[in-house]
Amino acid sequence: MRLFKKRKVMLVLGGGSARGISSIGVLKVLERHFGRDRMPFDMVIGTSIGGLIGAAYCLGLTPEEMEKVAEEFKWPKFLDLGLNSTGLVKGDKLEEMIIEFTGNMAFSDMKIPFALTTTDIETGEELVHTSGDLVKLVRASCSWPGIFSAVDFDGRKLVDGGLRNSIPTKDAHDLGATFILAVNPGFGVKNHKVGNVIQALIQSFQIMGDELNAYQARSADVVIKPDLGDLDQFDFEKSKFIIEQGEEATRKKMEELKRKLWLHWLV
Repeated sequence: MRLFKKRKVMLVLGGGSARGISSIGVLKVLERHFGRDRMPFDMVIGTSIGGLIGAAYCLGLTPEEMEKVAEEFKWPKFLDLGLNSTGLVKGDKLEEMIIEFTGNMAFSDMKIPFALTTTDIETGEELVHTSGDLVKLVRASCSWPGIFSAVDFDGRKLVDGGLRNSIPTKDAHDLGATFILAVNPGFGVKNHKVGNVIQALIQSFQIMGDELNAYQARSADVVIKPDLGDLDQFDFEKSKFIIEQGEEATRKKMEELKRKLWLHWLV
């Protein structure tokens, strides 16, 4: 047995807007089982709202504190219309919400090493950040292209990391992960008749996103996938239910997670 082989256990938090709030429930159950000071993760990486939740957690916020903030999420809090070349919404209110979550702190304040992903909308390049302006980068990772304006950063126009990495397991491996626990919030693919072009476009986006999530989650050692049905990415008013589903899905995976972690550390 290679008892001294270097291990790096990483928690990977997927995006999904309102659905991604389920990661708070995941963290609540993980803390109950391991204890806040004994969480098994050497690093956390997230994308989109998973990046926001991951950043807040690594900065020291408890899941309960994040839950209280999430209960206040409402679409009007995010919307400050201001059309420009990359989006319909300026994103200043989104940034205010991020500061409410993170306290305007920095990567250097992290208690657990943290990374998040963005996408360069002009080149299509995926980027992984472990330093820089944390608030601006989280804002970029949460900025759906065409809706929220791109964030100018280091000469690039950055948008939602979920375009390329809705569940950034590949990036986790690139950062040296030897064991990955991934949270897959899924997409709200609906089983209904499509009656107009808008419904067709939205359903197409959901189908493509769900397939990308499933593909990227395959390289994780354990995947937690909350049962959120066809709940929309916009259903922030259902945060309580979403978090509860994250808790339930995690409880069901705890024995598998503990067993696989033990084997990973042992072999």
